[in-house]
Amino acid sequence: MPAPVGVEPWVARFPWLIAGTTTRGSDPAAPFDLRLFGDAPVEGVLGRWEALRRWSGMRAVVHSRQLHGTGLRLHRHADPGLHLTPPGDAHLTCEPGLLLTVALADCVPVFIVAPERRMIALAHAGWRGTAAGILEHTIQSFQTRFGIDSDALHLHLGPAIGAESYEVGPEVFRGLDLPDPGGPALLDLRGVLVERAERAGVDRSRITRSERGTLRDPHFFSHRGGDAGRHVAFLGIRDPVADDSMPPPDSNADFEP
Repeated sequence: MPAPVGVEPWVARFPWLIAGTTTRGSDPAAPFDLRLFGDAPVEGVLGRWEALRRWSGMRAVVHSRQLHGTGLRLHRHADPGLHLTPPGDAHLTCEPGLLLTVALADCVPVFIVAPERRMIALAHAGWRGTAAGILEHTIQSFQTRFGIDSDALHLHLGPAIGAESYEVGPEVFRGLDLPDPGGPALLDLRGVLVERAERAGVDRSRITRSERGTLRDPHFFSHRGGDAGRHVAFLGIRDPVADDSMPPPDSNADFEP
């Protein structure tokens, strides 16, 4: 498996986490494409997902088809292996040994952790999901479900299309409640998400962002760059006793529309 890009600001602070983004690898003829909902050969894709699971040391991996909306899935337990859950754009858990994932090729992965309670969430935020409120909905879920205030959260925005590359039409600015530029203009989507996180109550000192741009960085897939493949962001709570030979636990998951 190609070496992933980790969430460097959290490496020393939260050693009990595993967090990062996969890369496409160095072989153009055999990229580390994790796209599940496309025309890639299923056997090869599933083999790459299993390589990710084993590399991470997690017992289980969860993934969903993404709709650029505000669907959030709460995972309490999961049997060993890869789980494809009903559609949604964010995942939330406190279960050790369970790896949350979202697929990407320019959109922003949003990593969120409540360290005192060891709750984590991972969201997929393109401009449509951002406009719909996926970030605010995920932050609010910590409060409504577990009583965790937004000022207790740490948030990181991972590799995504850079502000210097992301030219969009004025309808995107209007959809995000930003001033209409009157024509195509560059948009810093991670900057928009930083501002939205602050308005939702996350302390600015607890928000970090990657500056890696997926269109210009050859380590990542880019939809705007013409790639059909997908890398994934992943986030999990390390389970030092996890083992494939363990009996499977009960499985349960809730969905927030």
